[in-house]
Amino acid sequence: MTDRHIVDVHLLLIRDGELLLSRRRDPLPQFDGLWHLPSGKLDAGESLLDAAVREAEEEIGVRIEPGDLTHVHTSHATGYGIEPRVGLFFETLRWAGEPVNREPRKCSELGWFDPDDLPADMIEYPAAGIRAYRANESFGLLGWPKIRGGRLSAPPQ
Repeated sequence: MTDRHIVDVHLLLIRDGELLLSRRRDPLPQFDGLWHLPSGKLDAGESLLDAAVREAEEEIGVRIEPGDLTHVHTSHATGYGIEPRVGLFFETLRWAGEPVNREPRKCSELGWFDPDDLPADMIEYPAAGIRAYRANESFGLLGWPKIRGGRLSAPPQ
């Protein structure tokens, strides 16, 4: 039984209408080789914006000013990793530098994609966040039982 929720940040870098994704190298077979957004976990003592700026530099080598980040979606997800998580998705249209793969042990490649035509081999958690962003939905639940009529019900099978 888990006793915490991870907080992570996801970066939606948009250039010429396309979205940057990274293909994961992961020791967990269910995630290895799948596309994901540049992202990472919040460190102790770090703000969400500082985490997003840090992850951009660490993973893809770009510098983002915190004021250039726009919060576009929050997702409370379970079943998409070892522990439940709260993911905050930030869009940016501005950054300094050209994205490069700075973590080849964790990522095999970067690619630009139409956000309305995501690759089929993408991790569902960030894909759901991107779909919610495109639908202008500020919050979503993923993997949790649905609330209907004030009661919890199991998700459809």
